[in-house]
Amino acid sequence: MNVSDFTTKTVDGGLTQPEVEASRRLHGSNILTPPRGVSLWKLYLDKYRDPMIKILLLTAFVSLVLAFIEGDFIETIGIFVAIFLATTVGFVFERDAARKFSVLTSLDEEQPVKVKRDGRVQEIARRDVVVGDILIIEVGDEIPADGQLLSAVDLQINESSLTGEPMVTKYADAAGQHTEDAYPADQVLRSTMVMGGRGVARVTAVGDETEIGKVARKSTETTGTETPLNQQLGKLARFISKLGSCVAVVAFVLFLGHSILTDTVWHSGDYLRMTELTLNYFMMTVTLIVMAVPEGLPMAVTLSLALNMRRMLRSNNLVRKLHACETMGAVTVICTDKTGTLTQNRMEVREMVPLSDDDRLLATAIAVNTTAHLDADDGRGIGNPTEIALLTWAQKHSFDYHELRERADIEVQLPFSTERKLMATIARVEGRRYLFVKGAPEIILAICRLSPDERPLLAQRLTAFQQAANRTLALAYRELQDTETDIASLLAPLSQGKDTGDEAVELSDALLTLQSLVAISDPLRLDVPSAVAECRRAGITVKIVTGDTSATAIEIARQIGIWTADDDKVEAAHPNSRHITGTDFAALSDEAAYAEVEGLKVMSRARPDNKQRLVQLLQRHGEIVAVTGDGTNDAPALNYAHVGLSLGSGTSVAKEASDMTLLDDSFASIARAVMWGRSLYKNIQRFLYFQLVVNLAALLLVLCASLVGMAMPLTVTQILWVNLIMDTFAAMSLASLPPSHEVMNEKPRRSTDFIITRSMIRSICVAGVALFALMSGLLLYYEYDSDPGIQLHELTIFFTVFVMLQFWNLFNAKSLGSHHSAFRHFFLDRGLILVLLIILGGQWIIVTFGGKMFRTEPLSPVEWISIIASTSVVLWVGELSRWIKRKQSSKQTIK
Repeated sequence: MNVSDFTTKTVDGGLTQPEVEASRRLHGSNILTPPRGVSLWKLYLDKYRDPMIKILLLTAFVSLVLAFIEGDFIETIGIFVAIFLATTVGFVFERDAARKFSVLTSLDEEQPVKVKRDGRVQEIARRDVVVGDILIIEVGDEIPADGQLLSAVDLQINESSLTGEPMVTKYADAAGQHTEDAYPADQVLRSTMVMGGRGVARVTAVGDETEIGKVARKSTETTGTETPLNQQLGKLARFISKLGSCVAVVAFVLFLGHSILTDTVWHSGDYLRMTELTLNYFMMTVTLIVMAVPEGLPMAVTLSLALNMRRMLRSNNLVRKLHACETMGAVTVICTDKTGTLTQNRMEVREMVPLSDDDRLLATAIAVNTTAHLDADDGRGIGNPTEIALLTWAQKHSFDYHELRERADIEVQLPFSTERKLMATIARVEGRRYLFVKGAPEIILAICRLSPDERPLLAQRLTAFQQAANRTLALAYRELQDTETDIASLLAPLSQGKDTGDEAVELSDALLTLQSLVAISDPLRLDVPSAVAECRRAGITVKIVTGDTSATAIEIARQIGIWTADDDKVEAAHPNSRHITGTDFAALSDEAAYAEVEGLKVMSRARPDNKQRLVQLLQRHGEIVAVTGDGTNDAPALNYAHVGLSLGSGTSVAKEASDMTLLDDSFASIARAVMWGRSLYKNIQRFLYFQLVVNLAALLLVLCASLVGMAMPLTVTQILWVNLIMDTFAAMSLASLPPSHEVMNEKPRRSTDFIITRSMIRSICVAGVALFALMSGLLLYYEYDSDPGIQLHELTIFFTVFVMLQFWNLFNAKSLGSHHSAFRHFFLDRGLILVLLIILGGQWIIVTFGGKMFRTEPLSPVEWISIIASTSVVLWVGELSRWIKRKQSSKQTIK
């Protein structure tokens, strides 16, 4: 049994129970298949795909081999702990977000719907609808499955969840209907809402085979889109691998060469000893590689992402995937829908122009000539959004539409239709009979009593409304005689098909009195223009992709500041260069579309695949794309984008496809997310700078000490404390730095940029070599002073100086990438202050009470003050450098 078998059935009785079962077996249940669940183990193991984790695993394996040879597992344990913490923290935070998200996107498949089965109308759960069922759809219903209309009376559907278009008129007989709608006029679609009229439809598709089901599948496809941070960390891992290999080869050659020149064993026949020395030098070079790898980087990245994830949740941004926090900082293009994202998805009367003196009669016309209702408790509307806007206007102006409607006796009503473009009602009000009419202004004005001077003025007013992306409406009335009861005859001038324009209607008695002109709009969200302006200042391009009409979309683009008078000129000279419809975009070849997408600012009448194609073409241009949306129609693009941003009020499918959910539906949250992302990236760079400076200094010390035959002056326990400072403490302090609004004045970084910039390399080399020079100078001083060898007290001072140099360098790391003093907003950086106190206090405890375990002895207060003061030169040199840069920057600004 197939769909055509069902469509041959008569409408009268609907399906029988055996036919229902047969249909369900053939076509399945009316349930959207949820995304395939991923096991916890797979989610956890996925964390080990991080490029830095991979290189750490290799390092850990080499370290483990050395540990078995040397019998010392402390370094190996430290690396494995770093790997475990970095992966587990990320896993825990993402699982926590997933639990919150599952509550947010729970589906209710038990929603009752009306169907005709076994000869009677009955209510069943939405999940039980099958292909061939006869749906009875009325105002306020959500369509449970795709279907073809069998009958329709003034049926108006809100398709914004699928196409972005809030109002579409549907017909049972679509032949001869010329519409711009995205889907056929006789087709109703799952998850769309009935806003006006009524209809009967036969179900043609259920579950995953519905249009929304197909969109949902696209929204969960694996895209293979790699985040910018993963790309850059991958480059860093490859860079460290190559650099480490080069250093290892050079070091091995130097060590072995030095030994051959200075050790007599190489001139003897003791081949066993030669082999042992060669193996020792090989293990030493491998140790250098282990030291060169910044094992704290994954921890720093994970902590930064996790802290941002929690902070962004407090500001109504639910982040589902950790890397989305940082990726927002690299975004270069935002593709946003209109309804619900830029606008409030709520029709309201923008301007009411009363043209008669009787305001109460105008309010009565609004209350009586409508099919909409307002909920008495919360004021929410049921019915046509335009009529709801009129009722809301009446309520705001102190007219109780419930009372006005109850006091009127409605005799007959002619519902709105697109053919007539009007709605008419005959009602008795306070003993007098009236004909109330509302509809398209060009139709209503044609049958109104107007002077030749009034018509052009009213036409001019209407044009101004329409150019401002408003829907326009006119209201008129006429008092009737008791014998006048037929609306059709009363509206005879229309049925005669006269082109009335400026021409007077022949029968003056048939003319109506114009009551009002109305401009109705879906208003912008108040925060949108400023949020869009902030994104544009940050170098981010904003594009509108909507299912709405071209005129409305362009006007909204103009209102939010992305469409200018120059764009009008460019579009006039080169059509489809700034604005294009979804149909025209789909007709373009891939090459032609690729050439146009960068310049496009508005796409109207867009279908889901149009938006997805736009995203993928922009990505081919090297753009980092974020997509905002609240409808199921946005889901494929949300999934394929680098960052998908769904709205808290959006559909479940849209949320499932997204990386972040804006719980407050605020476009301003996007700008905040960009600021968080950019600040987070800088924090990661700051950590890299801090750790690589220490790594470089330590590498040079090991190399130098090995070449001159001197043992490393730091014990294993001391190195563990230094690594704790470099890894966990530095990660905590730099990851917790608050975001800075200054990053929004910068352009987005390119996805091809290396995470370690040239200026960072210069700073790392200068600082690392300087620290090495200071430490090696101190070491040589103690080696060749009056006391033979290096004493325990001197080694304690050496160890403390090494730690305090890192202590002060944390200040420089905090200010990396800016010209501001390290003390700017210092007391707001509570995480940094805490870490600095831990380092200072921990060092004092280790030195004072460490004894043999840490090979230290207590230092006097004078020595402590001297060490702290002398090592602070690292900070003051950095402050001097930043002061000079500030002066240079201010001079350039003045010029």
